[in-house]
Amino acid sequence: MRISELAKKVDMSPDTLRYYEQQGLLQPPNRTAAGYRDYTHAHLAQLNFIRRAKDVGFSLQEISELLKINFEKQQHSCHEVKQLTLRKKALVAERIAELQRFYASLSQLAEQCCGTELPAEHCSILTALEDVDGLTN
Repeated sequence: MRISELAKKVDMSPDTLRYYEQQGLLQPPNRTAAGYRDYTHAHLAQLNFIRRAKDVGFSLQEISELLKINFEKQQHSCHEVKQLTLRKKALVAERIAELQRFYASLSQLAEQCCGTELPAEHCSILTALEDVDGLTN
């Protein structure tokens, strides 16, 4: 199938498919005599794998690692895949904690602000942002 047909099937742009190919995530397809890329169902399966991995939060670099393991299953273990997944899970937990700190700080700033039409020189949010000790971490 041509790139436009494959792109439509996986709901990605042809540019994304070309990018994945350039990055080594997608196996280069054979070319027709006219030079067109000729994708197979194996490419479709590979792109579905990439999409599912992205949907659960893996980065393209992590997906590259997963694809290598997937292509060479006999030389790798479930332990390797689990460790990669647990590392990603820990990173996500750190990000969630960071976002919760942001949320708490923003809530505190918003609660302390009068929100009136007074000139901004009286704004408690701006004052707190100028004062390093004004925010709680």
